[in-house]
Order: sequence, then C-alpha cells, then structure tokens
Amino acid sequence: MRTLGIIGGMSWYSTAEYYRVLNTAVQERLGGHHSAHVLLESLDFAAVRELQLADDWDGAGELLAAAGRRLEAAGADAVLIATNLMHKVAPAVEAAIGVPLLHIADAVADVATAAGHRTLGVMGTRWVMAETFYADRLARHGIGAIVPSAAEQEEVDRIIFDELTQGEVREESRARLLAVVEGLRAAGADAVVLACTELELALPAAGGAVPLIDSARVHALAAAEHALAGATPAPATPDLVSTGGADS
Repeated sequence: MRTLGIIGGMSWYSTAEYYRVLNTAVQERLGGHHSAHVLLESLDFAAVRELQLADDWDGAGELLAAAGRRLEAAGADAVLIATNLMHKVAPAVEAAIGVPLLHIADAVADVATAAGHRTLGVMGTRWVMAETFYADRLARHGIGAIVPSAAEQEEVDRIIFDELTQGEVREESRARLLAVVEGLRAAGADAVVLACTELELALPAAGGAVPLIDSARVHALAAAEHALAGATPAPATPDLVSTGGADS
C-alpha cells in the first residue's frame, strides 16, 4: 500500500472526514484490520487564514510547499491538500515535491464525467468561485463551470468562514445554501460541486433535487484508490484469545 501525505488542518473538521473516508475505503477493500497508511501535516488554520486575508499567496504557497516537502521526506508516496481553496497554490506545492500531488479538481472531474455531467455549478470560498484556477482545472477534463452571482458568492463565503470552518451549522444558512444550489441548477448546471470541504457539514450530498458532488469525499476516495493500486489483502491473522490464568 502506498503512503499518503495529507496537508490538512484547513479546517480540521474536514481533515477528520478525510481520515475517516480514507480508512473506511481501505478497510472495505482489504478487509480485516487494514487501515490507510497516512502521514498528516496539520497546519494551524489561523496562520493560513491570515495569509489568505492578506492576499499573501506567495507566503501561503511557501507554507504548504514546506509541508509537502516534510511529508515527502517522511515517506509519503503522494501528497494531497485537504482543502479546495488552497489548491490556488497547488503549483507551488507540485514544484516543491518529487511525488504526485493528487489534485482535488481532478477527482471531482472524474466523478462528474462518470456520471455524465458536463457543466458543474461551483460553490466554495470567494476565491474558488470568482477566480479561474478551479474552473480551469475542471476545463482540462472538458467540464464547464457556472458560479453564483457576486452577492451570493459573498454570502456563501461568509457562511463558510464565519460558521462552517468553526464547526457551526445554522439552519437558516443551510436554507440559503440550498437556494444557491437551486439557482445554479436553474442557470444550467447538471450538478453542483461542494467546492469547499466544509460545505458537506451543511449540505448532504444525496437526496436533493440537484446532484451534489462532495469534493472532500471524492478526493479522499481518489487518494485511497491511488494508495491501493496493486495492493492485495494480507492473510488473516487470528486474534489472540486468553485462555485464562495468564495476565493480559
């Protein structure tokens, strides 16, 4: 099994979900007591947030690139950034490491293509929606992107940073996000990608009128597939059972 290096902590809520999905996928594939071989570099999100607000993307790129180098030095066979927004500095991380960077938008595009979706509504932080780095990556796979209006972008961004990244889910915000999803569908989106790894906290990926792609989940599953390429289940090892009389 390949070792995965995760640059996480942005926020830790979604990083915890990455860990759960990765290990569930590995255990389902290999059975028994198998789990994913994971190295985690969990950054202090407060420091990352300061760089975002200062528009210091060179500094943010250096911070994540250094994390990627540490993961590679520790034995990671591939690295993933456990957040959509910080893929804005993915080129800096890719340039700093000699192992593959598993890009979140590639995983989203693969799932969309398999489902027959050609145009995705994109919901995320304002940078993800307003800039082109995310849509450009989807376009490499022949996937078009639609984003909410400028006012909706501001509202979605506020909900993400003022609530979701701090672990708070408000029902009125959930209703607002669902209205944005419906607006994207009306504008021509075949499906909507939750292009912020915290949005899944507020919006379930199944059961609604509009197909939703949970970017954190599909990214983690793609990473699990990469880790498991060529892996086979090991022979089962019987649990040791105490027969009594000996200290446990």
